[in-house]
Amino acid sequence: MSQPIEEIDVAGLERVLADGGVVVDVRNPDEFEEARVPGVVPIPLPEFAARIGEVPPAEVVYVICRSGARSLKACEVLIAAGRSAVNVAGGTLAWIDSGRPVEAGPT
Repeated sequence: MSQPIEEIDVAGLERVLADGGVVVDVRNPDEFEEARVPGVVPIPLPEFAARIGEVPPAEVVYVICRSGARSLKACEVLIAAGRSAVNVAGGTLAWIDSGRPVEAGPT
């Protein structure tokens, strides 16, 4: 039986970003352009397994999506590949709802 995926809330994510942590956003490109957490790396979930080599090196990779479901799947892919991954509970919606800053538009 696999271990449960570790989760972090948006307050914890804010600290991770301030410390230079790696955060991957697995939402689709249109969602990413609409609003995103500043500084995240976009790799859409449908392409994630094929593009796992693009995930920046880090001791722990934090993964975010819209609400937390797709990022959980991406965490499973990372862990299966031998990486450490943490899911962002509540996703981008929780970040926006908390009043934290967002970026928008193409990268």
